[in-house]
Amino acid sequence: MSVNVKLPESLVNQAKQYAQIEHRSIPKQIEYWSRIGKIAEENPDLTFAMIRQIMIADLEEPSGEYRFD
Repeated sequence: MSVNVKLPESLVNQAKQYAQIEHRSIPKQIEYWSRIGKIAEENPDLTFAMIRQIMIADLEEPSGEYRFD
């Protein structure tokens, strides 16, 4: 479900710049920043690099390498 939200123009302009670099839409860029912020707030001991690696790992397909019986 999508919801319309009013955002400051400066935030949208920054998101537009980063979105072009990362090949994302503006809404997807803001969503990405939101997810990082949420994870960082819930896990203040994690670095940005660690958060990014966790997010990348979450997108990977399971390899079936490990089996839990």
